[in-house]
Amino acid sequence: QVQLVESGGGLVQPGGSLRLSCEASGSIFSINTMGWYRQAPGKQRELVATINSGDSTNYADSVKGRFTISRDNAKNTVSLQMNSLKPEDTAVYYCSAVITFRDRGNQYLYWGQGTQVTVSS
Repeated sequence: QVQLVESGGGLVQPGGSLRLSCEASGSIFSINTMGWYRQAPGKQRELVATINSGDSTNYADSVKGRFTISRDNAKNTVSLQMNSLKPEDTAVYYCSAVITFRDRGNQYLYWGQGTQVTVSS
């Protein structure tokens, strides 16, 4: 059984910063790509940023230069540093992880439960 547990959401004023963290736990052999997605009310879930096992990153155009994704492979964690936040960044943020349970095994995608980020004055 695998769990992804997010933390760090909350209410912040425009221009402020928040840091989200997500820890994967369970009988994990390895984690490939980890990422953050978000879903605003009435909208589809969208990519925010991803980072693969080689630390290559990918960002949505809307967050480039403001958000930074990072990971700690020893702790099975992924973080998202969000700076210069805007009201349009308001959403539920979900972490994701592509996980393998044995050497050369199949890969499975897991999601966290989501954490609310609200940017408002």
